[in-house]
Amino acid sequence: MPNKTQAEQMRKGAGFIAALDQSGGSTPKALRLYGVEESAYSSDAEMYDLIHQMRSRIIKSPAFTGDKVIGAILFEQTMDRKIDGIPTATYLWEERHVVPFLKIDKGLEAEADGVQLMKPMPGLAALLARAAAAGIFGTKERSVINAANAKGIDTIAAQQFEVGAQVRAAGLMPILEPEVTISIKDKAEAEDMLRDALLRHLDKMPTGAQVMLKLSLPTKANQYRTLVDHPAVMKIVALSGGYSRDQANALLAQNHGIIASFSRALSEGLSVAQDDAAFDATLGKAIDSIHAASVA
Repeated sequence: MPNKTQAEQMRKGAGFIAALDQSGGSTPKALRLYGVEESAYSSDAEMYDLIHQMRSRIIKSPAFTGDKVIGAILFEQTMDRKIDGIPTATYLWEERHVVPFLKIDKGLEAEADGVQLMKPMPGLAALLARAAAAGIFGTKERSVINAANAKGIDTIAAQQFEVGAQVRAAGLMPILEPEVTISIKDKAEAEDMLRDALLRHLDKMPTGAQVMLKLSLPTKANQYRTLVDHPAVMKIVALSGGYSRDQANALLAQNHGIIASFSRALSEGLSVAQDDAAFDATLGKAIDSIHAASVA
């Protein structure tokens, strides 16, 4: 079962979750924003070494502690690596007091009915067992909504809760992430459909069972208030979804009871060329601003 101390840290939610889970497809962009061009590496192995150096630098920074960063989502390779000789998940919790999560989805299917479902995860049971053994508290699994299509949104919610049930059965806490693309013209309508679909599934969950939700920052403030207050929801976190950090923070502050789980908005402004003092100061300002919006 999930660690009780970690679960309490998630429930209190006096901070935010850092998304450090860029996978193969998004790693080159994350490195480029950090100042590492694709010419700096010639293989996937070298690319993953460089992104792990970046993530390790973030995690080891003085500002990156459980006082404001209450959790962090890891890519599978990051879970399998070490920081200062200590397994990453162990380092996060024991050295930084940050609750470790693991991204488990394997990418997206082609769009159908306005949504992109998660690809099959044939090795999921083994991965969940490995994650539990590594001290991971929970998981994150992402799918995408590109239109206000009721059939598609019902399907995406059903898949998320089906995977979530497998995660809970393995003793981990699932973060269900049905992301609504922020640029679509019918975003508000899609968010109404998503809220209602999620509520239907939450109402059917066994008594005492809980999930977490990771949702796009909504068009209407407090759109997801009924989900925030639902007994089957441990915490709702928001993704930045392409908004700048300032935009994301301003929108987040309008949604009470929801905390951040930002990726690009967290690392915005960080550079491989910065010395440690400049790096730590830039990251510290980012953490302070995201924390303030999360507890607003």
